[in-house]
Amino acid sequence: MEVGLTLGLENHEGTLKLSLLESGCYVKEITIKLDGGASWLYQGMINAFEEQIGSAVESAITSKLKDGILKLDSFLQSLPKEIPVDDNASLNVSFVENPELSSSSIEFDINGLFTDGKKVQPVSNHYRQVFQPSVFCIDQSKMLGISLDEAVFNSASALYYDAEFMEWIVDKVPDQALLNTAGWRFIIPQLYKKYPNDDMNLNISLSSPPVIRISEHNIGATVYADVIIDVVEGSQVISVACISLVIRGTGSVKIMGNNLGGSVKLDDLAMSLKWSKIGNLRMYLIQPVMWTLVQTVGIPYANSYLGKGFPLPIIHGFTLQNAEIIFSSSKVTVCSNVSYSESDNLNQVPIHIK
Repeated sequence: MEVGLTLGLENHEGTLKLSLLESGCYVKEITIKLDGGASWLYQGMINAFEEQIGSAVESAITSKLKDGILKLDSFLQSLPKEIPVDDNASLNVSFVENPELSSSSIEFDINGLFTDGKKVQPVSNHYRQVFQPSVFCIDQSKMLGISLDEAVFNSASALYYDAEFMEWIVDKVPDQALLNTAGWRFIIPQLYKKYPNDDMNLNISLSSPPVIRISEHNIGATVYADVIIDVVEGSQVISVACISLVIRGTGSVKIMGNNLGGSVKLDDLAMSLKWSKIGNLRMYLIQPVMWTLVQTVGIPYANSYLGKGFPLPIIHGFTLQNAEIIFSSSKVTVCSNVSYSESDNLNQVPIHIK
């Protein structure tokens, strides 16, 4: 018996549309043998209707093929267009462009950008993906390759910046003496002279979204932040100076289950005085203090979020195995084998289409 079918697979408004273009089944030979009783009689009847039986088998298999393709098409169209990351963000996994086929693989392009969890549209058109063909894996035997453009990471940066998640007040640090004017008496004498032994807060806010750049060796991040030095007198908070920081760090990524997580370390810190109500400040004396604050407060705070990671676009029921990470110009590629849990039925895939 020979069975053949030709399928069409195309993008349809962000989902995959599978269609059966052509199918056929040809039964070259069929043998049915009966034993016992009056089998000789029935055997003769079966032999007489061998051609009709073969035709019925062909029709039945062709019909089952059509039903199977319809079921698979329904499953593909039920795949979620968004994957929730947290209460504020989702990952847009709607398909763009038509799949590209080769002799040994199939390539899909998805939007991949972070979006507001309460809205459907992307955060910013500025980070619209520029699609580049081919996912490069050193080990060609890997079953799956996922390529993430730096635009994905920058869309996350822009989303959380717009949601005002990159503003906080620091009132506790490992060296609590740094949050009292007495701890600054040799660094900013005029501050201690005007506000002796008063408690302090550091009001930190990012002046723009962090910028992520990916090279062949690592991930780099540049953060622009303003630090306002506040003095606390009773119930009154007095802002006395503002220092602008340019923080440069290097990031690393790792696979945690089906999530891509990571961490960042401080490489460089530049600073300048933005404004002051207590006269000129000697920035070379303040820089070690700011370095310590960024290293002991800012970096651990960022890593606590980065460590949780965000979900990679993997179909429910499949799990990454023996994944490796490859850096290239402007992209991070995850190459992995996958395993499938038989307890997960494709018909039970949760639907989150919005």
